[in-house]
Amino acid sequence: MGVRAPRIAVVGAAGHTGRFVVSELRRRGWSPILVGRDAAKLKALADAEPGSEVRVASIDAPTSLDHALAGATAVINCAGPFLDTATPVIEASLRGRIHYLDVTAEQPVARAAFERSGDASRAEIVVAPAMAFYGALADLLATVAMGDWASADAIRIGIALDSWKPTQGTRLTGMRNTAPRLAYANGALEVLPQPPPRRAWEFPPPFGAQEVVALPFTEVVLIARHLRITAIHSYMNLKPITDLRDPDTPPPTAADESGRSDQTFLVDAIAERGSRQRRATARGRDIYAVTAPIVVEATERILDGRATKRGTVAAGELFDAQEFLQALDPEHLSLELNDQR
Repeated sequence: MGVRAPRIAVVGAAGHTGRFVVSELRRRGWSPILVGRDAAKLKALADAEPGSEVRVASIDAPTSLDHALAGATAVINCAGPFLDTATPVIEASLRGRIHYLDVTAEQPVARAAFERSGDASRAEIVVAPAMAFYGALADLLATVAMGDWASADAIRIGIALDSWKPTQGTRLTGMRNTAPRLAYANGALEVLPQPPPRRAWEFPPPFGAQEVVALPFTEVVLIARHLRITAIHSYMNLKPITDLRDPDTPPPTAADESGRSDQTFLVDAIAERGSRQRRATARGRDIYAVTAPIVVEATERILDGRATKRGTVAAGELFDAQEFLQALDPEHLSLELNDQR
């Protein structure tokens, strides 16, 4: 008799990103537990993903969350806004002593998760916030760019998207998350100056030279937790920001049978020490879809023992960053490394 695959609960399973996560779990042979508020949507998803179990739960009802997570070895929270959902689901994971991962881009959520690190350590679980395109991907790239350097003067992150068609969840999160964005300078988190700084960035192909504006997400919180650097500068090109701010920009639409859109992305991480630079770059399609293999790969590595730390942990300190990214290349993204003088 074979070993039964771990059961993974997906909170917000019927949402846009949640569906990609469920599909990735099924692709790897796991049987997800579909958790959410809408029984009809969950059932429709279960019909499309045979072998999945439906459990209706609400973040306002801790008992229902406990029931929804019962028997799971880990929970992946895809239900935004995470300012509302992260704490209740983390609390449930602590009570159930199961690993917690989420895909938040909200800085206050990641910071609050790190404040619970002691609780997670005592429960002998991993709490891994922002295990997604925003957050973990840049953190992993920055860790790879640092290589064997014990410290660096700065990490610069450049994100280029050819467009950004936001989901309803992204829209709701933008309205809910009114906290000032945090940058990292002089070895500490601080409020991003207003107006945010702009600069030119020479991205690798296919984007090339772009004007970018400072727009830090959860990667700043993650990188600052474990890399010894003086400053973190995080930027995005202007086109996706224009799309995001336009209320008439439509949501993403599928461009292939996997459900991925035709959006392209590039994330550039540059570590600087003196006159020397090291660069790690990832290219791919669809920031929502690529989140699924990132968070599922992380879950698999936590459960199979390749990640031994417990507590609240950033992606770059939890895993061998280069090996992790290479596991996603070339199916989900392409990785390029460059050491420059």
